[in-house]
Amino acid sequence: MYRPDRERILRELEGKDVVILAGGPSREREVSFRSALNVQRALRNLGINAPIVDFSRENALHLATSPPYLAVIMMHGRPGEDGTVQGFLEVLGVRYTGARLTGSVLGIDKYAFKRFVSALGLRVPPFLLVRSPGDIDDAVDFAREVGFPVIVKPRSEGSSVGTFVAEDEEGLRRYLMRDLEEFGHTIVERFIRGREITVGVLGTGPRSFPLPVLELRVKRRRFYDYTAKYTEGETEFVLPAELPPDTYGEVQEVARRVHVETESRGFSRTDFIVSEDGIPYVLEINTIPGMTELSDLPAEAKAAGLSYEDVVLYVLESGLI
Repeated sequence: MYRPDRERILRELEGKDVVILAGGPSREREVSFRSALNVQRALRNLGINAPIVDFSRENALHLATSPPYLAVIMMHGRPGEDGTVQGFLEVLGVRYTGARLTGSVLGIDKYAFKRFVSALGLRVPPFLLVRSPGDIDDAVDFAREVGFPVIVKPRSEGSSVGTFVAEDEEGLRRYLMRDLEEFGHTIVERFIRGREITVGVLGTGPRSFPLPVLELRVKRRRFYDYTAKYTEGETEFVLPAELPPDTYGEVQEVARRVHVETESRGFSRTDFIVSEDGIPYVLEINTIPGMTELSDLPAEAKAAGLSYEDVVLYVLESGLI
């Protein structure tokens, strides 16, 4: 397991301005601040004082006139996870953590991501992009072909925001109209019954490595939705996941490959569904995974013998190489 050079990182950041970007207009604003506060505490333990900056228009203008040495991006969803903030910082010449522009776009755009990983030869559930209400009849035909229920989800949101399970045609039409009106382009995807698992990856490029596989057993929800993710007691973590050894190794390797191919850096988390007949399907990648007290990746890192501060060192390193 590769470990960042802690002393080198701390020497490079000594006396430098480091900020944590959080919040912004995203629907995941609250979760972003929870992640940012935890990361701020970890940085303080490492001897780095980093203020949390709410990425508003006013604060963006301040960053442009007084740029920091390093920006630690803890913004979940848009505009912090879709390449917008990354492009802004690149124009300023500011170092920043996490995926670069291309990886960020692939991470937030579920349609582009599914097409990308499909081209790599990886398995994804059958899916259809719905661009407007005029495409809803085609979506109904698709759902009939793959069989109800189906998943309805926005093309470019995180934390399962706007994600529903449609049990029949009436529900599908209702959820599609809701998401199309609120989010725009929407994906319909075959609902695969099975185990929901997630695999974190740390490091950058050839030094990247997967963490232990986590199985998410939701107690009172149909799937691992926003409530299940961020409400204590709603989800049981099975760590390591109870999978056959071959399947366990396969999803770890696929997660590592997705991390590298999308040019994710420092950390990422790839979600899977393992069908009842044992076949793993890639669902999506999160290029800025949650770092809250209930988040998946810190729990996986702990199972691998890594502290929260260790994880933050991988994140910091991604902005310095």
